Amino acid sequence: MNTNDLQTACMPQLDNIVERLCHPSSLNEVWHNPAEGAAMPSIDELREILDRLCAAIFPGYFGQARVRRESMRCHLAANLNSIYHKLSEQILRGFCFVCEKHTLSCAARESASKNAAMAFMDMLPEIRRLLAGDAKAAYEGDPAATSPGETIFCYPSMRAMLHHRIAHALHKLSVPVIPRIISEIAHAHTGIDIHPGATIGEDFFIDHGTGVVIGETCILGRSCRLYQGVTLGAHFFAKNPDGSLIKGIARHPILEDSVTVYSGATILGRITIGRGAVIGGNVWVTSDVAPGAKISQENPQG
Repeated sequence: MNTNDLQTACMPQLDNIVERLCHPSSLNEVWHNPAEGAAMPSIDELREILDRLCAAIFPGYFGQARVRRESMRCHLAANLNSIYHKLSEQILRGFCFVCEKHTLSCAARESASKNAAMAFMDMLPEIRRLLAGDAKAAYEGDPAATSPGETIFCYPSMRAMLHHRIAHALHKLSVPVIPRIISEIAHAHTGIDIHPGATIGEDFFIDHGTGVVIGETCILGRSCRLYQGVTLGAHFFAKNPDGSLIKGIARHPILEDSVTVYSGATILGRITIGRGAVIGGNVWVTSDVAPGAKISQENPQG
């Protein structure tokens, strides 16, 4: 049988598969129709936006490898202009994606998208300041690090925090969908899962990083440090009378300043880990921990 005969023989089978995939009983389960027939958010476009943001925040480390301070203003202005327009479009697609939950008109969605994008752009100097502190904390917290610059280039925690600081800023602006996509891009790349709703203070460092989970309503103070495999999660999920989950309630831990959590530890529920406390490896914690306490398998009560 030649190639043409094989293709002809396959067509009835392919037609049957197409028919089954297009049948409402199958298609209705996955079909999503954004408002006004708008396009879906684009992961490829968001990756480009993130690349451009990384170059703006850490010039030379990302984007062009050779950057001159004399021409910085020109290059940065062009880059930020591109970011603003691309981000406005993706935010608009995000609003259209969740149109059933919003009553905004098409014109109002477009205006809200531009306003949110510009408000985000205004936050970039503060995002850079926070990330510079994270890089410094990584360098000072890891004896293997030779410079803060090395942590920017090489450390998965810095990549995760780059995405998180950006995603969290958009989350605070009530941008739908887009912050979660940004956080999941980092999750796939680093193995570090940080919900964009989590509030993380200055000078934060995750050593190694793989398998760390930080839930949506977590609050972490300044100078906290986590190691690989740490979970900051919910102890249980509250439900409505019909059995559906109650969304948006505070259900994750609060870590005060300078808390250290070693590898494999699991901290669950809306509990408080006091300032300067140390949580040892592979410990399960579901109640408050006093400031300065040291919790380990040998000393579970601190």
